[in-house]
Amino acid sequence: MTQAPQTHHPQQPTQAQAPALRYAYGTNGLADLRLEDALGLLADLGYAGVGLTLDHMHLDPLAPGLAARTARVARALERYGLTVTVETGARYVLDPRRKHHPTLLDPDAQARAARTELLLKAVRVAADLGAHAVHCFSGQLPAGTAPEEGWRRLAEGVGSVLDAAQAAGVPLAVEPEPGHLLADLAGFDRLRTGLGSPALLGLTLDIGHCQCLESAPPDACVRAAAPWLRHVQIEDMRRGVHEHLPFGEGEIDFPPVLAALREVGYDGLVTVELPRDSHAGPERAAASLAFLTAAESGARPAADSGARTTAESGARTTAESGARTGGEAAAVGSAARTADATSPRQEAAPC
Repeated sequence: MTQAPQTHHPQQPTQAQAPALRYAYGTNGLADLRLEDALGLLADLGYAGVGLTLDHMHLDPLAPGLAARTARVARALERYGLTVTVETGARYVLDPRRKHHPTLLDPDAQARAARTELLLKAVRVAADLGAHAVHCFSGQLPAGTAPEEGWRRLAEGVGSVLDAAQAAGVPLAVEPEPGHLLADLAGFDRLRTGLGSPALLGLTLDIGHCQCLESAPPDACVRAAAPWLRHVQIEDMRRGVHEHLPFGEGEIDFPPVLAALREVGYDGLVTVELPRDSHAGPERAAASLAFLTAAESGARPAADSGARTTAESGARTTAESGARTGGEAAAVGSAARTADATSPRQEAAPC
């Protein structure tokens, strides 16, 4: 007997608990799950969307038949009722030996072209999926490269991708990344103004990165960056340490951050980014949504393992039962420039 396709019905919070923000979970934190299973999990937990990283284990941008595979993902997203943002932060998708290489700053023109082609594919995928943004980053300044040359290469590369984004109607959302040339809000402001403030050039604001290195608190960063927000990533983090932590394990006070996102009228996805936690992906996804929903209501969950365990248990039970100006943005930015952590959590490098 042929079994009918399973229909997923996302768990709906009660009216008193329903969040105004739209939460998503990044597939880079669900790398041990098939993409179809990951989407089903997120729908069942009650997420509104997914941060889809183009990588070999999910939607491989380099494998044959990308258009047909993208169409299948589009049908799955529609079936599960999920919206999507397209992420391009896969560690080794272009180079199996060097993390996040090549970049738009690479001295070799052909290497830069490989990164540009990946971003162009991401724009096409995003258009086919109806994504609200494509995420990208600058990369680290190569040794021996003058900063001014790095900024020139970055502007050239981003500018060429923006042409495609314009044609597709998909915003490009650059993420300031600790240790990269474009590391903070001041760096984004420099790129944006240097390109003439194009309408489709926006910002991916990582709340943890704000805690890590910006001079202002994360909620102030949200307000300063509001005009250019196209995507938000969220996780816990400590000052000066670039280490993505589960909620409650870092130093961020989340209710003011979420209140700021609502205050500025941000209506894109707020995507949980825990790329080192795929070993516990389903549990982390459940606990994260429970934590954020509570924090958005004004609650202040205790920052200890007991509180996190309680949140995980509650979320599993639920699942089982059914700024303004460029000057302001520049003032927020700091001059911190340090390497990204590549080691396990207990050995995270300083920001």
